Amino acid sequence: MWVVAEIVNLGRSSARIDLTMNNTRFVCTAVLTFAIIWSGISFWSWAEEAPQSVKVLVTYHSLSGNTERMAEAVVDGAKTVPGTEVLLKRVGQVTAEDLFSSDAVIVGSPVYWSNMSGEVKTFFDNWQFKFGVFPDFKMKNKVGAAFATGGQISSGKEITMLTILAAMLGNQMIVVSGGGAFGASATTEGDSPGIDNKELADAKVLGRRVADIAKLIRAASSQ
Repeated sequence: MWVVAEIVNLGRSSARIDLTMNNTRFVCTAVLTFAIIWSGISFWSWAEEAPQSVKVLVTYHSLSGNTERMAEAVVDGAKTVPGTEVLLKRVGQVTAEDLFSSDAVIVGSPVYWSNMSGEVKTFFDNWQFKFGVFPDFKMKNKVGAAFATGGQISSGKEITMLTILAAMLGNQMIVVSGGGAFGASATTEGDSPGIDNKELADAKVLGRRVADIAKLIRAASSQ
C-alpha cells in the first residue's frame, strides 16, 4: 500500500510540476506577446507624434548690416521650433530650388524711399521672369512673412512690409505676421541707433510663428 501511495503521490507531483510548467509557459508567452504588441503600438505612436519637418527660407538685402542682424534673429526664432530646417541667404543668392523646396519664405528689406529696396523688388520680379513661378502659382499655399529696417520711426517700414506681403499674396501664398502688426521691424537711426534687444526679440517671434504655422499647414496637408 505504501508503494502504491507513493506512486500515486509521485504521479500527482508530476502532474503538478507539468501544470506549473504549462502555467509558466503560458505566462511567458502572454508576456512576450504583450511586449511585442506594446512595442508595435509605441513605435506607431512615436511615428504618429514625430514632429513634422519643415523648411524655412529667410532671405534679405542689407548694406549697413542692420537688416542682416534682423535676419539672423528671425533664423534663431525659427530654429526653436522642433523639426525646422532654416536656410539663410541674401536675395541675390536665392535659387528656384530654394524657393520651391521651402515651406515658408521670410523676406527682409531696408526701407528705401518708403518702400522695399531695388534688390528685393528684383528678387520678386525674378520669381516670374527667372524662376517661372507664374502662371502655375508654384508658391501657392506656402507661408510668407516680412521684416524691415528703417532709419526713422515713420520712414515707411510698414509700407515696405506690406509691399512684400502684397507680392506674396499675388502668388497665392498664406501670409502671417509676428513681432508686430505686419511683421518685425527695427528703427536704426536718431534716438534708436542700431538694433536693440526688443527689436531682435520681435524678429525671433516672427521666425518662430512662421515655422509654427508652416508645420500646421504641412501636418494638415499630409492627412
